[in-house]
Amino acid sequence: MPTFTDRLAHAWNAFMSRDPTSYNLGNSSYSRPDRVRLTRGNERSIVNAIINRIAVDCAAIKIQHVRLDENDRFIELIDDGLNQCLTVSANIDQTGRAFIQDVVTTMLDEGCVAILPVDTTLNPKTKSYDILSMRTGKIQEWYPEHIKVKVYNEKTGQKEDIIVPKKIAAIIENPFYSVMNDPNSTLQRLIRKLNILDVIDEQSGSGKLDLIIQLPYTIKSPARQEQAEERRKKIENQLANSKYGIAYIDATEHITQLNRAVENNLMSQIEFLTSMLYGQFGITKEVMDGSANEEAMTNYTNRTLEPILTFIVDEMKRKFLTKTARTQKQSINYFRDPFKLVSVTNMAEIADKMTRNEIMTSNEVRQVIGMKPANDPRADQLVNKNISQSKELLEDEMAVNEDEEVDDQMTEEEYMKHMADLDKFDAELDEMEKLANG
Repeated sequence: MPTFTDRLAHAWNAFMSRDPTSYNLGNSSYSRPDRVRLTRGNERSIVNAIINRIAVDCAAIKIQHVRLDENDRFIELIDDGLNQCLTVSANIDQTGRAFIQDVVTTMLDEGCVAILPVDTTLNPKTKSYDILSMRTGKIQEWYPEHIKVKVYNEKTGQKEDIIVPKKIAAIIENPFYSVMNDPNSTLQRLIRKLNILDVIDEQSGSGKLDLIIQLPYTIKSPARQEQAEERRKKIENQLANSKYGIAYIDATEHITQLNRAVENNLMSQIEFLTSMLYGQFGITKEVMDGSANEEAMTNYTNRTLEPILTFIVDEMKRKFLTKTARTQKQSINYFRDPFKLVSVTNMAEIADKMTRNEIMTSNEVRQVIGMKPANDPRADQLVNKNISQSKELLEDEMAVNEDEEVDDQMTEEEYMKHMADLDKFDAELDEMEKLANG
């Protein structure tokens, strides 16, 4: 146990043990420079909420580097750098989940996104390699075999344009491109209508009175026009210089106010386009406000999230796994938790059916509901607890458990001595049999 002197000698505090001259901090910024910033007017409309909802839900589904069997069934995780990027830390700024949210947000906003390996064990242009960190990038220009990508450089703290081969970058196109990113798509039409509505709202709230003053004389001649202009300026000065915005007019003058609500079909068009966009996305109002039932969420997952996640994992398989790795049954798959939307009442019935039909073990069910695994060996066995087992099977299990307990209690030296005694006992039995037969 370290002494008090040792603790003092090796103590470190983040505020006390600082040496400013030893750090090369680089450029500073008051806002996070690698944050995704929406473009094309998406940040000012309902589209921002839709993109964020889809990105958050996609990031909640696990994407992992796995190994499959001969029937393309999942058998184990491959805990390498690529899997660490997808599940733990994609780079110095983002976790695996934040990285996937960044990918989906940029893809939906721009129409296409590039996933670029930044740190690798070997040069990705020449040999097979393991990915240590990755970033999302906006594609600026397209070439026959290369792309120019704007990527955040964590060394300088700035976004920089670099040209990389297409074969090392995962290029993911938005599966809803024709709905979201085309110039005449439903989303772009909705954005234009919302921008018009914003202009009308700004005009209504700009503080203008929009008045027409009727003077008691005609203003056809230039002299009368100058007199009318002078009268208008006097009324403006009265309103501007008055504490409560009060002005007076002559008894022969009349004022007509024009800033009434203009009746048009703009709101009905916006509501129609919003409903159409929800339908094309497979989203409902209940999904957006969090009150959707299990059936609606399943439809939303299958129609909206599944195409996006499939595009992502398929492109990662194609670019980040070599042909040899795919031959070895390596793959990148996503795994959705089917029990997230299940209530406690239904969970008990599902757990009973899963264990009774030997689909899940008791410990797997306990893991789903957030409980620690049980120490009972039977909790890891696919058996029907409702059917009593045969006496012979129970005796065999008890014998195996006793042998395992004995083996666990013996040290290696005791085990070797025990085996030597058994050999010696067998040899004595053989000699006795020989004497008896002779």
